[in-house]
Amino acid sequence: MTSSARTASRTRTTSESSVELHVDLDGTGTSRIDTSVPFFDHLLTAFAKHSLTDLTVRASGDTDIDVHHTVEDVSIVLGQAIGEALGDKSGISRYGDALVPLDEALAQAVVDISGRPYLVHDGEPAGFEFHLIGGHFTGSMVRHSFEAITFHAALTTHVRLVSGRDPHHIAEAEFKAFARAFRQAKALDPLVSGIPSTKGAL
Repeated sequence: MTSSARTASRTRTTSESSVELHVDLDGTGTSRIDTSVPFFDHLLTAFAKHSLTDLTVRASGDTDIDVHHTVEDVSIVLGQAIGEALGDKSGISRYGDALVPLDEALAQAVVDISGRPYLVHDGEPAGFEFHLIGGHFTGSMVRHSFEAITFHAALTTHVRLVSGRDPHHIAEAEFKAFARAFRQAKALDPLVSGIPSTKGAL
């Protein structure tokens, strides 16, 4: 089992956004997040808290046009930082699953720190992707954020909405379920020796 600090710092600057981000996978869920997209701040705060990942994010972008670029770029950088912090993945549990309610919403997430990026995301009600949550965050950005995180962290992720009506509750339940599943998957397991794969690499 590795004893190295599982931390990473990443930046990304384009003509559309600027992102500075730091993660500590062995934290307590402390976060300092300012993406300039308030509802996304809320979702990332929930992710940090429920995955026990310390997360610092400072980002700005062309939100006068749309929140799309900023959310996408923060999610890319978060995925990259998670991938870097995981290192060679020695000693991890690898798999995690969670079923999380938020009032009428119920979301399930399963995460495999597989080294193979793949996202399955379904169950959201028709029209959810067009709803403006908080007046600025379209429901479609939930899936788009998961796509970017999953791809750049090289995770296999399944997120399924079991039930839900309120768009705020749906988005938050999905992020919390993802956080809880990731918390299990990244955990260091004292019974695991080396990398948990018959291939010898993840």
